[in-house]
Amino acid sequence: MSTGRVRTKKKACSSDQSPDNLPLRSSGRQVKKKAAEAADDDDEASEKKYRKCEKAGCTATCPVCFASAAERCAKNGYTSRWYHLSCGEHFCNECFDHYYRSHKDGYEKYTAWKRIWTSNGKSEPSPKAFMADQQLPYWVQCTKPDCGKWRQLTKEIQLTPQIAKTYRCGMKLNNSTKTEGSDQCSMPEDLRVAEVSDHWWYSMLILPPLLKDSVAAPFLAAYYPDCVGMSPSCTSTNRLPGESNLVKLEHLKSVPNLTVAGMNKYFQPFYQPNECGKALCVRPDVMELDELYEFPEYSRDPTMYLALRNLILALWYTNCKEALTPQKCIHHIIVRGLVRIRCVQEMERILYFMTRKGLINTGILSVSPDQYLLPKEYHNKSVIIVGAGAAGLAAARQLHNFGIKVIILEAKDRIGGRVWDDKTFKGVTVGRGAQIVNGCVNNPMALMCEQLGIKMHKLGEKCDLIQEGGRITDPTIDKRMDFHFNAILDVVSEWRKDKTQHQDVPLGEKIQEIYKAFIQESGIQFSELEEKVLQFHLSNLEYACGSNLSQVSARSWDHNEFFAQFAGDHTLLTVGYSTVIDKLAEGLDIRLNFPVQSIDYSGEEVQVTTGDGTVWTTQKVLVTVPLALLQKNAIQFNPPLSEKKIKAINSLGAGVIEKIALQFPYRFWDSKIQGADFFGHVPPNSSQRGLFSVFYDMDPEGKQSILMSVVTGDAVTTIKNLDDKQVLQQCMTVLRELFKEQEVPDPVKFFVTRWSKDPWLQMAYSFVKTGGSGEAYDIIAEDIQGKIFFAGEATNRHFPQTVTGAYLSGVREASKIAAF
Repeated sequence: MSTGRVRTKKKACSSDQSPDNLPLRSSGRQVKKKAAEAADDDDEASEKKYRKCEKAGCTATCPVCFASAAERCAKNGYTSRWYHLSCGEHFCNECFDHYYRSHKDGYEKYTAWKRIWTSNGKSEPSPKAFMADQQLPYWVQCTKPDCGKWRQLTKEIQLTPQIAKTYRCGMKLNNSTKTEGSDQCSMPEDLRVAEVSDHWWYSMLILPPLLKDSVAAPFLAAYYPDCVGMSPSCTSTNRLPGESNLVKLEHLKSVPNLTVAGMNKYFQPFYQPNECGKALCVRPDVMELDELYEFPEYSRDPTMYLALRNLILALWYTNCKEALTPQKCIHHIIVRGLVRIRCVQEMERILYFMTRKGLINTGILSVSPDQYLLPKEYHNKSVIIVGAGAAGLAAARQLHNFGIKVIILEAKDRIGGRVWDDKTFKGVTVGRGAQIVNGCVNNPMALMCEQLGIKMHKLGEKCDLIQEGGRITDPTIDKRMDFHFNAILDVVSEWRKDKTQHQDVPLGEKIQEIYKAFIQESGIQFSELEEKVLQFHLSNLEYACGSNLSQVSARSWDHNEFFAQFAGDHTLLTVGYSTVIDKLAEGLDIRLNFPVQSIDYSGEEVQVTTGDGTVWTTQKVLVTVPLALLQKNAIQFNPPLSEKKIKAINSLGAGVIEKIALQFPYRFWDSKIQGADFFGHVPPNSSQRGLFSVFYDMDPEGKQSILMSVVTGDAVTTIKNLDDKQVLQQCMTVLRELFKEQEVPDPVKFFVTRWSKDPWLQMAYSFVKTGGSGEAYDIIAEDIQGKIFFAGEATNRHFPQTVTGAYLSGVREASKIAAF
C-alpha cells in the first residue's frame, strides 16, 4: 500500500519542482497561474529559435551560420548573437567563440592568421575579417554558355583561377572533373545570388573584398596589401621576411622603378610609395578624379574599385598583345563569399571604363566586328576624322575597336602627317620627321613596340662637342657652360613666378638680359670657346622649342614641365615611326587626296565638304590638322570658331625645324666619335647657331654609313631659299671642318626636308609665343557642342611637340566621342 502511495505522489510531481513539492490538491488559482507560465515559456523558446541578425536593415529573417566550426554551431537555429558579414552571410556566437576564445580549439588557427595579417596589413585583424578571409565559402559561376548560374563551393574547396575558368554545375573538385549528372545546370540558383546586384546589398557589406593572389601583387609589393585591395594573408602579398613594413618601404625608396620579372622594363603603371612625377602612372591606393566622377559610389570606401582596377591594369601589362575582355579577368578574381559575384559584375563596368579612357586595350590592337571592345550601346555613332597623322589614326583605331563607324579624310597622298620615313637608304630607316622617343617609361610608343615585337635603341649620353678645325672640346668646358646655361634658365624660372601674361617677354631677350647682368655682377669673363659652347646650348634650346628664341615665351616656354613627363631612356626608333603608324592604320577606312575645305555643324548633323565638292554627312567630326593650317583658316567652320578658340590658336607658334640625312661610302667618323650615338658641332659664331648643330649616327650597329643632322632657329630661314644641293654643300663644309684631320668622302645619297613648304603641314611642332600660355592647348582641345572635336600635338598641354602627345590626344578625343 505504501509503495503505491509513493508512486502516486511522484506521478503528481512535475519534473522541475523542488523537493518541497506542491500538495496533491492545488487550488484553481494556482493551476491557472502554472498554465500561464508554461505558455510564456513556449513563446520564449519560439523567440530564441528565430533570433534576428545584429545588423539593422539586414533582410535575413532566419540567419544560417556558414562557418559550422564549433561543435555546438547554431546552424539555422538559436544563438545569442548573429554576426553579420553581408545580407545572406552570418556566423553564430558559438563559432565566434570557437576561434576567439583562448581555450577553444580554433583559437590557434585564428591567432596564426592574425600574426600574418598584422605583419603584412594595415587594417585591424578582427574576428569578422578572419571569417571573411578564411571561412566564407567561395562562389563560382558555371562556364556553360547557356547556364551561367552561380554555385557555392563546399567549405574545404579552395578556388583557383583554373577552377573558375573551367567550372560547370555539378563538377566534382576533389579528385576528378566528372560531373554528377547531366541535369545539374537545371538546379535552381541560390536565391541570395539575385540580391547581390542590388545597390543596398553592397551598402550592407561589413568588409570590402580583398583579393587573394592578385596578379597585381608583384607590382605592389611596397604597399600594404589591404590598402590596394589585396588580402594580407596571401603568400603573394607577404613582405620581405624578418623586415618591418617601415624597413621594407625604406628599402624600396632606393629602388623606385620596381619592375616585374619577365615584363618590359618600360611598363611601370603604378607609382611606388614616395614616388611622383612619372607620366601615365596611377596611385594604386587612391582613385583618380575621373574615376571618382564615373564611380561616385566608391568615394567613401574605394577598396573594391582599387582591387579590380589594379588587377585589370596588371593583367593588361602582363599581356598587352591581346584584347583584355571580361572573360579573361573573371577567373583571376579570387575572393571568398557572395561578394565575388559583385566583384565580377563591377569588374565589367570598370574594364569598359578603362578601355574607353585608353588605359588598357589600346595601341595597335585590332579587333574583329564580333569582338568590339565596348558594348552595343556605344556603337550607334558615325565619325569623320580630318587628317591621318598620329592623332587621327590613334582616334580612328580606338573608335573602330569600340565598334563606332569611322572614316578618315586625308589631304595628302600618304598617311602619317609629320611622321614620314625614308626607307631608300641602304639597310637603315631615316625619319624625315620624328624618330626619337623621349622618355620610354609608360610611353605608349614603348607599348606599341612591345605589341609589334620591335626593339628600340637606347641613346647614350656621350656627345662630344667638336669645334671647326677638328678639335674635340674639353668636357670640363662643356660641363661648366652647361651649368651656367641651366643657371640662366633657373633665373628665368624665378623671374616668371609673379609675372602675368601681359608682363611676358621673349625668352631670348630675357636670357641675354640675365647673361649680361651675370657678367657685370660676377666679373667673370668667358673665353671665346666658352662663348661658342654657350651658343651650342642655345641652339639645342631652339631645337627643343622649334623656333628662334626671340619668338618664344619666357614665361611659358616649358609650360608642360609642370606636369609629370615620361621618364627613362631616350631611344631611337630604328625601324621608324611609320612601322607603328602603318599598323595603326591597318583595316581602317582612309580616303587619301581628300582635303577638307569646310565643316558645317549648324544643323543636327555635321556636313564636311572636301576639295572635289563631295559633301559627307556625319554625327561627329574630329579635326586633327596641324596648328599652322588652323592659323591660316585652311578649313572654314560654320558657325565660325569662337574668339576664345581663335585667340588660343594664334597664341601658339608653328615651329619649324628641318633635317638633312647623308649616306657615305664608309664610316669616316668612327675613330673620332668612338661609338657615341651623336656628336655636337660648336658654331663658329652666333649667326651660324642652329646650322647642323648635332649629327646622329643612324645605324647603332655600325654597319651602315648614315648621318642625320638638324637645322633650327634662324638657320631654318637661312636655308629656306637654298636648293637641296646648296644645303648639302653647306653641310659638307661643316663636316669637313669637324673632321679636318682626315678626308671626308662625298655622300652617295642624301635628302633635305622642306616641312615649312608642305601645303598640308607647314610646320614641325608647336611652341608658346611671347604673351601666350599653356592654357591655349586646353582651349584648342575643347569640343564644340559635342559635335566638333580637336586633336593633335597642339591640343596636348601635357605632351606637346611629340608623336606621343599627338597619339595620346587622339586617344583622349576617342574617349570623349564614345562617351557623348
